[in-house]
Amino acid sequence: MRKHFNFAAVVSAVALICCGALILGHKVNAAGEGKITGTVKLDGAVPHMKGIDMSKDPYCSKAHETSPAHLETVVAGANGGLENVVLYIADWSGPAQASTAVPVFDQKNCMYTPHVLAMDVGQTFKVTTSDQTTHNIHPLPNPMTGNIPWNQSQPPGAAPVEKSWKAPEVIPVKCNIHPWMNGWYVVVKGPYATTDGNGNYTIENVPPGNYTVTAWQETYGTQTAKVTVAAGAPAKADFTFKAK
Repeated sequence: MRKHFNFAAVVSAVALICCGALILGHKVNAAGEGKITGTVKLDGAVPHMKGIDMSKDPYCSKAHETSPAHLETVVAGANGGLENVVLYIADWSGPAQASTAVPVFDQKNCMYTPHVLAMDVGQTFKVTTSDQTTHNIHPLPNPMTGNIPWNQSQPPGAAPVEKSWKAPEVIPVKCNIHPWMNGWYVVVKGPYATTDGNGNYTIENVPPGNYTVTAWQETYGTQTAKVTVAAGAPAKADFTFKAK
């Protein structure tokens, strides 16, 4: 009779522990489901983007035969929404965000696609090429940050180049073969997002709390906004850059 009682007690204890774990797990998951959304816009006329002369490489020139290429330092939609703006949490104190997604920086029609690639510290990313001409990928980080510069050629059909960065930094990228090819790696710590063609963004997986959101744009610099993320209630932060 005593043995039966002990067995029942053990079963009950295990059941209680499992239920507690499920409840706790639900709370943790719910806490991680917060988000910050918003729009980044340009106030004023969109500056003219200078055309790119690719005549020195016949392949590149032909790729833009019917659609001339232009610089991409400021790209805005019809509603003034700014594309290629990176949003991140400046005062993030949590760990780097584990992600199975691998950001891809492609070389297509002799341009970098996307023009701006955001990523987390330590996150692996790939540099690929869709072109039938040789490119040279040359990021230029500040060695004082701990990020190590590299310079690597990538001929047609070459395997992807896989890299990662050790520290947060905004890193310019160039091609030593095609001088008009310029882009950016924006390395941050924690959740981030990049605006789409309408200037919209969503930073996912933000636990409840108070944060400072930073918006970075290569021509206009940075802006910040204070936001409070509550459980089950997404925060909102809009930004407007003045055209110049």
